[in-house]
Amino acid sequence: MKNSVLNMFISKILERVVVKQLYCHLQDNSHFEDFQSGFRPHHSTETALVRVSNDLLLASEKGLLSILVLLDLSAAFDTIDHGILLHRLEQDIGIRGSALQWFKSYLSDRYQFVNVNGHSSQCTRVNYGVPQGSVLGPILFTLYMLPLGNIIRKHSINFHCYADDTQLYLSMKPDQNDQIEKLNACISDIKTWMTINYLLLNPEKTEVIILGPKNLRDTLSAQIVSLDGISIAPNSTVRNLGVLLDQDLSFKAHISQACRTAFFHLRNIAKIRNILSKSDAEKLIHAFVTSRLDYCNSLLAACPKSSLRSLQLVQNAAARLLAGTSRRDHITPVLVSLHWLPVDSRIKFKILLLTYKALHGMAPSYIKDLIVPYQPIRTLRSQNAGLLVVPRISKSTVGGRAFSHQAPVLWNKLPAHGREADSVSTFKARLKTFLCGQAYCQTS
Repeated sequence: MKNSVLNMFISKILERVVVKQLYCHLQDNSHFEDFQSGFRPHHSTETALVRVSNDLLLASEKGLLSILVLLDLSAAFDTIDHGILLHRLEQDIGIRGSALQWFKSYLSDRYQFVNVNGHSSQCTRVNYGVPQGSVLGPILFTLYMLPLGNIIRKHSINFHCYADDTQLYLSMKPDQNDQIEKLNACISDIKTWMTINYLLLNPEKTEVIILGPKNLRDTLSAQIVSLDGISIAPNSTVRNLGVLLDQDLSFKAHISQACRTAFFHLRNIAKIRNILSKSDAEKLIHAFVTSRLDYCNSLLAACPKSSLRSLQLVQNAAARLLAGTSRRDHITPVLVSLHWLPVDSRIKFKILLLTYKALHGMAPSYIKDLIVPYQPIRTLRSQNAGLLVVPRISKSTVGGRAFSHQAPVLWNKLPAHGREADSVSTFKARLKTFLCGQAYCQTS
């Protein structure tokens, strides 16, 4: 038993060493897919959704419709062909010699069995899939999916991947039927490639939704019944990387769902609050409640106050439960005593933190591409102020909510010493102080 545990411990360390070296090789040789956000440093579901929602909002700003297709794969990690993966590592990634032999050894001679009540089945050799729970498995899957990006680009379709979740989106005018045919052809080629590579697209779980101005999308919905056999979703929302997207990108459905789930956990915490210390209660609240309020909250930039009010009510209830105050007590002193930023300020905090990281090489390139440093034509005092260009928009309720607009607007309002912070920790401290001053000094 001890030897088994020791071998597992050494195996995990070795895998981490290999992952670090492999990542450096991929980074140095630009082998990563720019629009693949799974299992990569500085990438997340939130950065992926920020880019996709930004593109969709700007398309709607221009009066265009967008078709968003969320592809679903069946048991993707379990169907990886080892021969194809090793060929990909050698031919596409440039791993050869002893390094390639190591990967071959890592994947081969693996067995699995089932144990129930002390009785084990016969061992079966594993010829497909990446090892479950391994450190290397996720990045190997990402490399296996590498050719998919070029297949989609060939059809000039926008896309974004997160592990085995692939989003295709295309913006168009209602009468551009050739664009729909282009999307059909792209999905057909994806299916063909997946079949060749032992992957299975699940049409029953693949969702399609039309976004944009309501009068235009109703017209397009009547024209499109399916996309290469995939039915258009009859409902007005789809779940994308844990976020509910509606056809107006208002995120009302997402906010409503987050509030219901948060209140459910808050009621459960309230039942045991009297036996918990304040520190333990706060940990539970942050784990089950605050985390849901903050998940992908940068997408809620410039949402109407009426939409954010329900999220604020959840935070208020959590603060009162933790502090032990009455519902009749004013909430601002409670939030201040807990050093909690209100919901609207937390959204600004997330956007500004992502902006800082993008400017300092700690965010995906597809986020950095959305912001432009301000460079005046002639010499001005503002040229060294670290400001960003604010793009022009015509609809503040649509284009004004895009990250490419909100980020520079909020960034330029920061005091100079905040923008000039020399580390993430320093920036976060100064930013929280600034936002606290904005949120509470104005209401006091």
